[in-house]
Amino acid sequence: MYQFGHYGAALLVYAPLGTVVAFGGYETAALVGALACVALSTLPDCDHRLPLIEHRGPTHSLVFAVFVGAGLAALAALFVETSSPFADLGFVVFAFVVGTLSIGSHLLADVLTPMGIRPLWPFSRRHYTLEVTRAANPIANYVLFGLGVAAVLAGVVVIAALG
Repeated sequence: MYQFGHYGAALLVYAPLGTVVAFGGYETAALVGALACVALSTLPDCDHRLPLIEHRGPTHSLVFAVFVGAGLAALAALFVETSSPFADLGFVVFAFVVGTLSIGSHLLADVLTPMGIRPLWPFSRRHYTLEVTRAANPIANYVLFGLGVAAVLAGVVVIAALG
């Protein structure tokens, strides 16, 4: 998928988590999480600019998703300034989940394409694809974007109705 498709996939995957976090009274964290998830959603495609790394290779794997999640959690741990270790841990875990979800959303979007992905790298070279649409299909990319925006709006409606 292309940039807008990946943004939509990130919003679609993040919306349930963001809704729960916002409903729990952490609206700012939910918004920052959404922005981080969208911002990181195209990171796996950095392989286009990396020498010796094939496209949809290591950066399109679950290992990379966990690596990015751990990196975001480590970054979050540097900025935690609360007096409660439990709150600190919650913030760091949230950052890990957001980082991992952002890359996972990219993988889910790319598995829709005939080129597919090898998500179990380096443990397996098995290729997965659903062959739903080509990555360059603008309609598919904008539909995925629209679904992501709709999921976020649905979360906002739920929070407004229950809050």
